[in-house]
Formats: sequence, structure tokens, C-alpha cells
Amino acid sequence: MAKKSNNNSGVKCSFCGKEPSYTDILVPSPIGDTYICSECVEQIEGLLKDYYQENPSLKPSANKGGGEAFDAGTVEAKKLPTPAEIRAFLDQYVIGQDDAKKYLSVAVYNHYKRLAQDKDDVDIEKSNIIMVGPTGTGKTLLAKTIARQLDVPFAIVDATVLTEAGYVGEDIESLLVRLLQAADYDVAKAERGIVFIDEIDKIARKGDNPSITRDVSGEGVQQGLLKLLEGSIVNVPPNGGRKHPEQKMIAVDTKNILFICGGAFDGIERKIAHRLNTHVVGFTGGSVRAKVDSDNYLKYIAPQDLKSFGLIPEIIGRLPVLVHLDPLDREALLRVLTEPKNAITKQYEKLFAMDGVKLVFAPETLEFIVDKAIEYKLGARGLRTIVETIMIDPMYETPSTDIKELVIDRSYAEDKIRKAYIG
Repeated sequence: MAKKSNNNSGVKCSFCGKEPSYTDILVPSPIGDTYICSECVEQIEGLLKDYYQENPSLKPSANKGGGEAFDAGTVEAKKLPTPAEIRAFLDQYVIGQDDAKKYLSVAVYNHYKRLAQDKDDVDIEKSNIIMVGPTGTGKTLLAKTIARQLDVPFAIVDATVLTEAGYVGEDIESLLVRLLQAADYDVAKAERGIVFIDEIDKIARKGDNPSITRDVSGEGVQQGLLKLLEGSIVNVPPNGGRKHPEQKMIAVDTKNILFICGGAFDGIERKIAHRLNTHVVGFTGGSVRAKVDSDNYLKYIAPQDLKSFGLIPEIIGRLPVLVHLDPLDREALLRVLTEPKNAITKQYEKLFAMDGVKLVFAPETLEFIVDKAIEYKLGARGLRTIVETIMIDPMYETPSTDIKELVIDRSYAEDKIRKAYIG
């Protein structure tokens, strides 16, 4: 118990030697005649704070069993959003892609059910996901939206910067640094997060045959990713960068981390078409060929197509959920402009509303923007580029004027696009 006494002779702080008259409180030890003063307690607290900032993995967790969202020991599966609820949430932010939403909703739901499973003889394995689709179709947006709904740590990493260990670039383990940062270095929370590995197609090996030499940023990186996707304890440098023997590491178990991979796989349609045509023999060949939708070969994608593109069989086996995203047609792009909660036009309307200006896009202007996006073949991402080009001058000039309403008509949009040398 703490005491404040000026009468006890011989009582003093065992650390700094201060007597009771020179300190506020002396805290006695439960064993022996040992005391510590309040000033020494404050100094120790400051030292501990600095130490744990430098070594976050050693900090005792106030909630040792996990976090607030989906701790396997405390949260029952019935509290998870159902696949239909996940799908409904995705519909608010992502236009189209019905098949992809269904696959993702079921895969994510099953993943977090396995975290809440009882320990018995049946061990449910996780289902990592690979999404294949043209640029600008919503691969990254789907993953980000799911992480937002589930309120779990989410990190986007780019596969193009990864190289095989020992070469210039980033180690495979460095992609978990982003996840740790998103979880405020709470390891238990990070171990239930989601990692989106973008541009997975850029690490495809250069030929169909296995490499007998070092494929620094291709097959070698795929081999390094295997242990992360499967689930293992990985030593992660807390601040990223290269690993070295004297550096303190954070041990992260990837068994319960959901990995979602995405890539455009540009040119894989030719491999799909070739596979479909090789199966067509005999007199019925013409009728079978007529049933194939030649405008969207991605709907027929199969694991062997990924292997032909350059992914090794081992990594394909660790990504069991294969999802394709359809190209966005004109109607879908028009809906992307206006319907989602964070639609592009709504973002600009809010920007101008903060300056007290009502922004209106004429319907024919929206159609012109969509036509240009289709012409440039950039998908939904191209819409933002075109709108930004049209709106740069109004965003520069309007805050300095007294304009209360601004209407963007088609002739104005065409003029801005022409002057920007885009069209």
C-alpha cells in the first residue's frame, strides 16, 4: 500500500534514495523493506512507453484473445453478416459484377465462420480468392468494400515490387507490414485481416516451362508467396525494408489471413479461346463454337488458363476461388457515374457544395463522358480521368466567384476534352 510518512526514520526510496519529506508517495514492496517513490514510478512509465514504441510486438495486449470484430473465441457465426447481406452492401458501392459479388460474399462468409469454428476433428481450410478482369472493372473496389463492411484490417499491396529474397526490391514478407500498420501493430487483430495482392499477373513466369535459373521477379516470387497463402508463421520486419540478422522481427501467423489476389491478365482471352477451340472436333464443332460468347471469353476462365498464362500450379491450388469480372458496358458505366454511394458525380457535387455551389451535370454530358471512356478502353477508372479533365477549370475558378449554380453541358465538356488533346 502507498504511504506518505515523515516520521519513519530510515525509510527512503530504494532507487533514488529520496526520503519521505522529498517525495509525494512511497510505495512499499510486498516483500522486504523496499520502497519506490512517485518520481521513479513516472520515470519507469516513460521508459516503458518508449520501449514499447520501439518494440510494438512485445507490448502486452489488453484484449489478448483478439479484437472487437471477429474473435474466433468470442463471436458466434450467427453474428456475422450473411452472404446476402454482404452482397447487398456491395451493391451500394459496386455496379454489376453479379457473379463476382456472389463468389466473394460466400468466400468471405465461410472464411470468418472458420475463425469461429469449434476445435474438433474437422478443420475447415481457408479459401483464398483470385479475381481476373480487365482494368477498371472493380477488383480493388470489391475488396476494399468488403473490408469496410467487416471492419477488419485491410491492406493493398502491389506484387510488381516484390522480388526473390536477396535481390533489390521488397521481400515477400514485407507485404504483411501494411497489414500490421492498418491494425496499429496489434498482431492478433492483423492475423484476422484481409490482404489484397494487386497485379498478381505481373509475376507470371516468362515461359510455360519451369525456370532452371533465377526468375527474380516472376516464378521466384510465386514460390515465396506459397507459405503466406497456405498459412505459416512469418517473421516480419516492423518498419518494412530488407531483413537482416540483427533486426527485431514480429511473428505473424498467416493461417487466418484472407488473401485476395487480382490481376488484369491481359491476353489471357487468347489462351481461353485456344482451349475452347481445341475441344471442338467432329461435325458438331460449329454448333458448339456458336454457343461461346466471343465478346467475353473471361466467363469461361479455368485454372488451366492461369497455368498457361504463367502462374505455377502450386499457387493456383492455394487460390481455390476463381472469380471473373465482366467488362463494363455502356449502361453499366453510366450507372457507375451516378448510382453508387460514392459515385464520381456525387463526389464533385459534394466538393462544390462545400463552397456553396450547386453543381449539375446535364444528362447528355454524362453520355459523352461514357462514350469517351469506352473509346479509351480504361473502364470505370477512365471515367475519373475524363471528369477531372472537364472540371479542372471550374474547380480553379469557381471558389473565387459568387456563382451559386454551375451546369456542365455537353458542348462545354467537348470543348475541354478537345483542348486537352485527349480526343
